Amino acid sequence: MKIKHLIAAIIGFLLMIPQAHAEIDAAKAENFIKKTTQEGIVEIINAKASTAERDARFEKLFNSALDLNYIGKFVLGRNWKTASSEQRERFIDAYRKFNIKTWSKRFDEFKGKEFIFKSTSPSRSADQIFVNTVVPMDNADPASVVWRVEQKGDNFKIVDIIIENVSLAITARNEYTAFIKKSPDGIDGLIADLEKKIAQE
Repeated sequence: MKIKHLIAAIIGFLLMIPQAHAEIDAAKAENFIKKTTQEGIVEIINAKASTAERDARFEKLFNSALDLNYIGKFVLGRNWKTASSEQRERFIDAYRKFNIKTWSKRFDEFKGKEFIFKSTSPSRSADQIFVNTVVPMDNADPASVVWRVEQKGDNFKIVDIIIENVSLAITARNEYTAFIKKSPDGIDGLIADLEKKIAQE
């Protein structure tokens, strides 16, 4: 009988533990992405502004909406552990500047389009959730854009964007890992390459 009582107590305890995805406020996460797409796409991409002005506005939104430290650590993968503090800072700075330009151009294809929200999906990470959207395209099937959102307290940050089933973060990690492996300068070589690309933009 004691064993049965112990098992019952354990089961009762486990049932009292909040589920992994209960921490995420799905409605607030979706509203966060609605606000971000409204400001980033409708008010910036669609705006009649110079490239420099648009990039400046996109940079402000980019810095506030994305968790750059999380993404930077993810895209460097195992190389993050071996990188020095200075290399990490230089990489995050170069990665941010490079993506402000590349993501701005990437989202140009959504100019004049509307994001249609298709609810949310749970993530394996307890503090993250997927916000699903589609964008109707001219002469093509709607484009799928899924936003991976992280919640910390009352704050929300984007940690990845999956466009047509292609993760921007995973794609970058694969490219950077391969580059570092081939480069004689390792992480420094990658940083120099990103800085060169930024200068060419």
